[in-house]
Order: sequence, then structure tokens, then C-alpha cells
Amino acid sequence: MRNAVRSFSLTLAGGPLLGLLLLGACAEKKAPPSPPVPVTVATAERRTMPFELPATGTVEPLQTVAVQAQVSGILQRVAFREGDEVKQGQILFQLDARPYRAALDQASAILERDRAQAANATQEAKRYESLAEKEYVTSQQYDQVRTTAAAAQATLAGSQAAVDQARLNLQYATIRAPISGRTGSLLLREGNLVRGSATEPLVQINRLRPILVRFAVPASNLPLIQAHLGNKEMVVRAEPSGGGDPSEGALSFIDNAVDTTTGTILLKGRFPNDDGSLWPGGFVNIRLQLYVEPDALVIPAAAVVSGQQGSFVFVIQPDSSAATKAVTVSRTAGDFAIVSGDVQPGDQVVVDGQLRLRQGSKVQIKAVADSTRLGAL
Repeated sequence: MRNAVRSFSLTLAGGPLLGLLLLGACAEKKAPPSPPVPVTVATAERRTMPFELPATGTVEPLQTVAVQAQVSGILQRVAFREGDEVKQGQILFQLDARPYRAALDQASAILERDRAQAANATQEAKRYESLAEKEYVTSQQYDQVRTTAAAAQATLAGSQAAVDQARLNLQYATIRAPISGRTGSLLLREGNLVRGSATEPLVQINRLRPILVRFAVPASNLPLIQAHLGNKEMVVRAEPSGGGDPSEGALSFIDNAVDTTTGTILLKGRFPNDDGSLWPGGFVNIRLQLYVEPDALVIPAAAVVSGQQGSFVFVIQPDSSAATKAVTVSRTAGDFAIVSGDVQPGDQVVVDGQLRLRQGSKVQIKAVADSTRLGAL
């Protein structure tokens, strides 16, 4: 019985010591390392980058003409279909020309009569001139004959003007396209009476090649635009809002005043539009390229992180860790950022996964971004 009590006392006395030994053993075990953070990277590189001003533009025709009749008449023929492309001088409408042909014939006949009378009066004046020199007729008689000849010449001139007007009216009966372009909807059909005094046009023609795009940029950019006027590198690119290949044109107009309501300046670009991709009234995304900066250090704009100490990026180190590098963003161009600072060409910068990183974090590269397809990220 005494031995049992002694054994129980030793067990109680050794309990605290054993607990301390167990805690010490646990403290010696290290926490398991954090798993690598999966990231997407892109390579910093030097390339030629344009300086562009973005804007939203509206397409408008270079020229618009409302075709109207100059004379009245029955519309006999429409020589085109709605929406057709027409050439300058092409026949569009034919009015009933018979009344105008008859008027021309009548005016021509009167002209011939007046021409004969004027010729006779002129010959009569010459005869009286010689008789007056010999004093066979009085001066008063000679003056009267000369006056009659002058009146005949004036009548002849009036008849000639009447013939010209009649011939012009006959020409107006055939209505031709004043410009090349695309026709709109017809307002009158064959058999209708066309009035020369009508205010509504027969059809409207829009010139689409070349074509204009109207857009506005902040007025603060005006000095920069003026500084690069005439620069061969200045280009206007227009991309349809619904998608498609961009069209390239030239800056053709700068408004003479700033819009005080919006603080913008109106500009216009002129595009060849050979493929007809730009359509009047459509909205397009504009990029006005002022100049091209060679050898710029470029990284994806998504790689730049803003912090309390400024902007920085995460650069992958040879040991697969992430290190912060300070950068200064001079400007952005689309999905790219032109930077300077601690980043060097060839550095791999993180473009996706930065929120889980800190200085020294281990990373696992899950994808390398294609610099030509950064917009898909």
C-alpha cells in the first residue's frame, strides 16, 4: 500500500514537467509554407507607341444635295432605283418635255423673224447713211431709220434670250444628278405632277466617298493638336461602334471657336471610305493620332497598381517570387501604359493576381499574356 502511494506522488510531481517538454516540442515545428499564388504575367518591352486622343464621332456625308425640279410637268420616267449609287450627270427623272419643246420651236421661229427684220433695218440704215451724205434725205429721216434699226437689234436680242430660256426649260425637263453619291427614298412616282415651285425634293443624294466624321475633344488638347498640324504622323482612325476594321483618314477641319457649354473643340476627319463601312448618321469610336513615340517602355495597363507611395508593379524574380518595383506612368494608349522607373525591358510583370501578392510572395505562372491581345484580358 505504501509503494502505491509513493508511485502516485511521483506521477503527480512529474506531470507539469512532462507538459512543458511537450509544449517545447510543438514550438519547434514550423508553420507550413503558403502555396504559390497563381498569376498571369506579361513582358515589359520597348516599342513604337502612338500618342492618341480618344473620342466618339458621328458620320456625315461630305456633300448632300436635295434634287428638285426647276420646271413643272408630268413625271414620265424614274431612271434609277431607291438607294442606287449614281454618277454626276446621270439622268434621274424625265418630265413630259413636249410643252417645252413646242415653246422652243415657237421662240426659234420668232427669233428667225426678228433676225430678218433686224437685217433689213440695218441695210436700210446703211442706204440712208449714204443718201444723207449726199443730202438726198434729211437728217431727221436718217435718224429715224437708225432708230428703227437699233430697235430691231434690241428685239432680236430679246428673241435670242427667249430661245435660250426655252432651250433651258427643255433641258430642265430632264433632271440629272448634280453630284455622285447614293440616293435616298423617292417622294414622287411616275405619273405624278411635279411642280417647279415645290419645296419638297424629289430625292436626296448623299456623297459617301469620301466621307466625313465629326467629333469633339477637350479644348485643353487644342495647343497640342495645333503643334502637330501638318505632321505626316497625324492620322484619324474611326472604328464602327458595332465592331469592324477601323478606317484611316486625315484631319480636315478644326472649328474656329471652343464650345463654351461643353469645353470642347469640334474637329472633322475625312475618310476615303472606299469599302463603304462608314455610313451617314452612324456612331464611331475615334482615335486621333498626333505623333508616334519611338522606343517607349511599355507594359499592360492592368499591371500597374496604385499605392500610398505611388504606382508600382509586381516583377517576377528568378526564384519565382514577386518583388514590387516603383513606376511612373507617363500616359496610356489603349491597353498599354508607357512607364519609366525600376522596370526594365524583358521583366515579367504580373497583370492578374496582384491582390493576393505582397513583397516576396511565391508565385506560380499560370499564363503568359499575349501583348497583341491585351484587350482580351
